[in-house]
Amino acid sequence: MTRGSKMNGPHWRRVLATLGNADARTAYAQIVLGAAPHDVLPDVKEQRRQRAIAGLLESGLVQRHASGELVAGETIFRDLLAQQPRRQPQTGLDRFMRLGRIERYPANLTERRALLARIATEVIAPAEKLTERQVNERLLSYTDDVVLLRRYMVDFGVLQRTPSGSSYSLAE
Repeated sequence: MTRGSKMNGPHWRRVLATLGNADARTAYAQIVLGAAPHDVLPDVKEQRRQRAIAGLLESGLVQRHASGELVAGETIFRDLLAQQPRRQPQTGLDRFMRLGRIERYPANLTERRALLARIATEVIAPAEKLTERQVNERLLSYTDDVVLLRRYMVDFGVLQRTPSGSSYSLAE
């Protein structure tokens, strides 16, 4: 998904949201038990079935092999647990974070910019161009208010947005 240790692999919120859907949960169980793609959710309409499978694929719970076979990821839950910080130091910029998420923004503008720059470099690789949706998904690890965080990053010159607003990248 991104470079760095913070966001390797799937995002826990997307996984939980996907498993919160009854069709996706049933499809996941069937795939884990080895059902062939045409045997997944055989009693629901094709559109619902495809939506459930798409959610599983997007969340990383399931992968599709070149043969079309759907396979449950063997390491997804281990990867999700590995994303959690071991301990939370309370010095420097880390004092504004709690369990890897922004607890509060620094009042000092220099510190605020430094915090935003650190987060930006953790979730976006140099020269990488992302859509707004991709940026929002990556920022979910740091805050529920991704719009505010993204806006701060643009306003503080940490993140560049194309004039059309179609893509974002690290500021040069």
